[in-house]
Amino acid sequence: MPLLTILDENASGSILHRLELEINQEMLTVRELIARRVHDEAAAYNERQSGVFQGLVQPTESEKVLNGYRLRPQKLIDAEQQVYRALEAFQRNGFFVLVNDRQVDSLDEEVWLGSGATASFLKLTPLVGG
Repeated sequence: MPLLTILDENASGSILHRLELEINQEMLTVRELIARRVHDEAAAYNERQSGVFQGLVQPTESEKVLNGYRLRPQKLIDAEQQVYRALEAFQRNGFFVLVNDRQVDSLDEEVWLGSGATASFLKLTPLVGG
């Protein structure tokens, strides 16, 4: 099965997190791409149930730490709730998505994710102060 490389980057281009996602189709909508990524992150965390959760969006009842989010011990992540939060964040410009170095603007836009494809998620940091 082909692997899609997913990079989390900040505005200066530094890579914060890298993961690979198995995909079985070359064309997906941005909505499906985000949902697949978030489901994969939640499943991986729920299997090990320890450490820091490094996901696209912050789960409810979690604390932001240096390299992710810390949840209370033995708390599972609700994947569907995380997908909802991620889709909402995309629509509010909480992060941008670039697929093969091209920014996508709509959740319903179809993107090519064949061999060698990359998806970058640029997380935006809110400004502090006035």
